[in-house]
Amino acid sequence: MRSVHVAGIGKTAFGSFPDRTLKDLAVEAITTCLKDAGRSASDVEAFYLGNFDGPSFTSQNHLAPYVAGAVGITGVPATRFEAACASGGSAFFHACQSVASGIYNTVLVCGVEKMTSQTTARVADILAGAGDAQFESSVGATFPAIFAMIARRHMHQYGTTREHLAAVAVKNHFNASLNPQAHLKKVITIEQALAGKPVAEPFTIYDCSLVSDGAAAILISSIPHQVRIAACAQASGPVALADKPDITTFPATKAAAAKAYAQAGLSPTDIHLAEVHDCFTIAELIAMEDLGFITAGQSGPWVASGATAISGLLPVNTSGGLKAKGHPVGATGVAQLCDLVIQMRGEAGPRQVARASNALAQNLGGSGATSVVTILQKS
Repeated sequence: MRSVHVAGIGKTAFGSFPDRTLKDLAVEAITTCLKDAGRSASDVEAFYLGNFDGPSFTSQNHLAPYVAGAVGITGVPATRFEAACASGGSAFFHACQSVASGIYNTVLVCGVEKMTSQTTARVADILAGAGDAQFESSVGATFPAIFAMIARRHMHQYGTTREHLAAVAVKNHFNASLNPQAHLKKVITIEQALAGKPVAEPFTIYDCSLVSDGAAAILISSIPHQVRIAACAQASGPVALADKPDITTFPATKAAAAKAYAQAGLSPTDIHLAEVHDCFTIAELIAMEDLGFITAGQSGPWVASGATAISGLLPVNTSGGLKAKGHPVGATGVAQLCDLVIQMRGEAGPRQVARASNALAQNLGGSGATSVVTILQKS
């Protein structure tokens, strides 16, 4: 397998953009990415699109050639990948495989979602399709309710508190306040997080990620560049919560992480910073445990201690995470990688971490049914 490198990145701001279409957002991210790489559309040998449910959100299907054609990428394979909130990560995983195996030399990956064109209730209904339709969404179990059950079990099993959940929200809101492309730049306190509007016990609105529009793109190449993809692994697990023997851990993340660490020849202690999938505050806590950064049950106190702050031992979600940067679901996995590359280039401004040679991204789909773990390394 050949080494794979990041040739260029591009992102839009994340937010609510009523006057912008899915195509507009994707074109901006791709154009920025190609300019960053010093390449043109004619250099792209294959196009992989991460998108969860553009047809339901925007009534547009056949999205990969629809987006590719808008930037002049024609005559090459254009394929859409759907893996719930891990759609972007999955598209990237398959792109990496195609370059590493020698099928292509240069592949463009774009993740995009236009969510705010629908009502909040409709968005919740669309997202619920990433769960089990027969036993979850059909009886009204949306993802806030599902992850609230996960949180309650984690609290029961390990003594995790609402204050621990709130500490995740406070940290990520602060980080997003320093990110010019973040959806929500509102600094909050623990007290505000705890007193937020109730959503599903124990969650308040501050425990939940945002409904966002946005796009991100990354060009990968077999030609050496500053950032190398040291590893990228994808794994799967049960879709339904009832089929999981322990809902306080996601085996797909553990499996993908184990493969990624082995590919990169690294261990959790070698990672300098991470972007993890905090669709809900509890998801960030579980991700850090499943990735081996901290012992199971200890992630809450660890975050509360400041260990995962920008200046901490292991900065996590310096972008603001899904919680405050925003979560246009198809774009999230690609955006995480762009945010890590920005850090590794030393371009993060007030969010810049001290060490950024080894970085990890974890992108989750559903309640743990898909997980993609990628490790980036300075060449």
